[in-house]
Amino acid sequence: MSEALMILPSSDCTDIRLVRIPDEFEQHEAYRHVTGLIAQIEEDDPDYSWDDIAAMLEAHGFEPVEFVLGPALD
Repeated sequence: MSEALMILPSSDCTDIRLVRIPDEFEQHEAYRHVTGLIAQIEEDDPDYSWDDIAAMLEAHGFEPVEFVLGPALD
């Protein structure tokens, strides 16, 4: 099976994140699951940070991936 990745976009390019999707998730399931996890964090702590999100994602099998942001394709 090929590696599945998910980009977590942001209006601030320095806040864009990339995570590896666990094998047991199909793409649409992963999207819904991550959306729910982020919503839970936002509800529980309005002052959340990326570290809070990353910890929650890792606890559910999603792995943050380091990447280099390339030039814009505009």
